[in-house]
Amino acid sequence: MAELDTPAPPGRREKRKQEIRLRIEEAAYKLFARNGIEETSIEQICMQADVARRTFYGHFPNKHALIGGMGISRLYSQSEPMLAQLMANHRSTHARLHAMIDYIESNFATYKDIDRQLFLMAPLAFAHDKEQQRKIGMSAIDGFKQLFIAGLDSGDVRTEFSPEILATMVVGTLNALTSSWAIDASYPVFSRLEEARLMFDALICKT
Repeated sequence: MAELDTPAPPGRREKRKQEIRLRIEEAAYKLFARNGIEETSIEQICMQADVARRTFYGHFPNKHALIGGMGISRLYSQSEPMLAQLMANHRSTHARLHAMIDYIESNFATYKDIDRQLFLMAPLAFAHDKEQQRKIGMSAIDGFKQLFIAGLDSGDVRTEFSPEILATMVVGTLNALTSSWAIDASYPVFSRLEEARLMFDALICKT
């Protein structure tokens, strides 16, 4: 059975860099949620994170980039660990897709208004960086593609469609639901996710 590629663990320096970046993002998230995005300054974020301004600028050129990075992180950074968890804990594609919907629903249950704002603002941060947009999009699609290749190997994924187009459909659907929720607080995201669960079953899994 095919497995998801596991990236090499980061070195000590890179790990330290990731830890500081995460500290900055967590500090900003708390301040944004409490005071509002516009009302929060870089200086306040540095104080909350206990980092120097030059350290902040070593990770983010400005607050706009920080906001975009936070939105992208909250949207996509969980994709790889989620997929790895699905592959490790579930044997069939059907079970993996159902567990994925459960996982996403549990995340939405914790999201706040600040998350909605970050999701909306994230694409704007990379509006002029087409290569970054491509990398972000392809990263999620590649992960699901591997999941469906594994399903083809085990014989429980339908063969009418390629793993790439199935992955594109799943990522596109989840992105559309997230965007709709971010735009409209009354959007019934949980019922739509349940519809997506049934659709993925019908289009992807063998009966």
